[in-house]
Amino acid sequence: MSQPMIVDVVADVVCPWCYLGWRRVKAAVALRPDIEAKLIWRPYQLDPTLPEEGVDRKAYMAAKFKDPERLKVVHEALVSGGADDGITFDFAAIDKSPNTNAAHRLIRWALTAGVQDLVVEALFAAYFTHGRDIGDPMVLADIAETAGMERLVVLQLLSEGADKESVAREHSMAVQGGVTGVPYVIFGGKVAVVGAESPERIAEAIDQAIGA
Repeated sequence: MSQPMIVDVVADVVCPWCYLGWRRVKAAVALRPDIEAKLIWRPYQLDPTLPEEGVDRKAYMAAKFKDPERLKVVHEALVSGGADDGITFDFAAIDKSPNTNAAHRLIRWALTAGVQDLVVEALFAAYFTHGRDIGDPMVLADIAETAGMERLVVLQLLSEGADKESVAREHSMAVQGGVTGVPYVIFGGKVAVVGAESPERIAEAIDQAIGA
């Protein structure tokens, strides 16, 4: 049996384009049913300097987008694009911009537990659809438990800081490797797609990786 194609998805769970990209990568893989692909989430933090308790999102976004009309246009485009991919963005519901190190750690453990996809989807939905604070250990434990992971084990690992440095190191490696924007998806270690491209364009990248 041939080895599955490793699809490395470098992304952050507070990046709306990454939510679109994650969905579209999965749709692209479905367009190539003869290819066995294994998606592996690779951590990237849009802002690793945020405090662990997070900050007020409205103030944070106002500082990043000096023109509120531009932010409004971006959000409207995402809401429209998300609807096409079955995603409901509710930006008004989000109160906090969290530090995502803990969420990336949970995804890391979820991969080992065989529930990475469930946890990634749940993190995106919790943040972008329900406005939950995905930097809060209790929220992360809720998501883990729903996906079939051991709630108390996850809470203990989070409180102990397990893999905190590993996630920070992987983020630094991505930056040093030239990743300046996410999602950044690498197929079979050969072909990269940057941004939330269409499933058809991503499927072409899969074909290129096979032929490379």
